Parts: sequence; structure tokens; C-alpha cells
Amino acid sequence: VQLQAYGGGLVQAGGSLRLSCAASGRTFVTLAMGWFRQAPGKEREFVAAISRSGGSTSYADSVKGRFTISRDNAKNTVYLQMNSLKPEDTAVYYCAARASPTYYTVSYGYDYWGQGTQVTVSS
Repeated sequence: VQLQAYGGGLVQAGGSLRLSCAASGRTFVTLAMGWFRQAPGKEREFVAAISRSGGSTSYADSVKGRFTISRDNAKNTVYLQMNSLKPEDTAVYYCAARASPTYYTVSYGYDYWGQGTQVTVSS
């Protein structure tokens, strides 16, 4: 499975960005998907995840109510809509895929990783 994440950039605090992650190489509907992020000097952390059907989602407490994960199985793409961004959201964001109906909220549960896209939120 190849994952290509894009949509990052520089935004002011309070602004919005939408990240996208396009998957190829395997039938997308067989994959549960997740988003993780890693800030400089910190460990990679869970952000959000979605089941392969899209019927179940999970969010880190730090982004709950501000971020929304969704997927379009016809386009083989998962999205992360990020609203009310804060400087502490600054990180490299990675999408990940797991060959399972259900998602994990830890990085070791994922089989495939994208290259990451930088999100920078200025104060």
C-alpha cells in the first residue's frame, strides 16, 4: 500500500486546514485509516482514526471537537479537517493504514505509513 499525504501548510491560529491522504496498491475499503502527528522533539502521537466502513471514528482528547476524520472510499482517500487550529497543533502529520476492519489508536497497530505533511500554526 502506498500512502500520499498532502494539504499541510502555514496557517494562523484559529484557522483551518484539510489534510488528504490518497491510498493505492490495495483495495481501500479493506483498510482502517489513522492520522498521527509528530512535533519536534516529541514522540509520534495519535490524532484520529476511522474504520474501514467509516462508521466508527476516534479522536485524541486534544483535538476532539476541532478535527474531523472522514473517508471517501470511491476516491481511495481519507481526510482530516482541522478547525480552530492552535500553535500546539504544529507537527508533521502522517496518515497510516491498517489491513483490518477496525482501527488502532497506537502507531504499532498500523502496517503502512505515508511520508508526512507539515502543518505549522502561527500565533
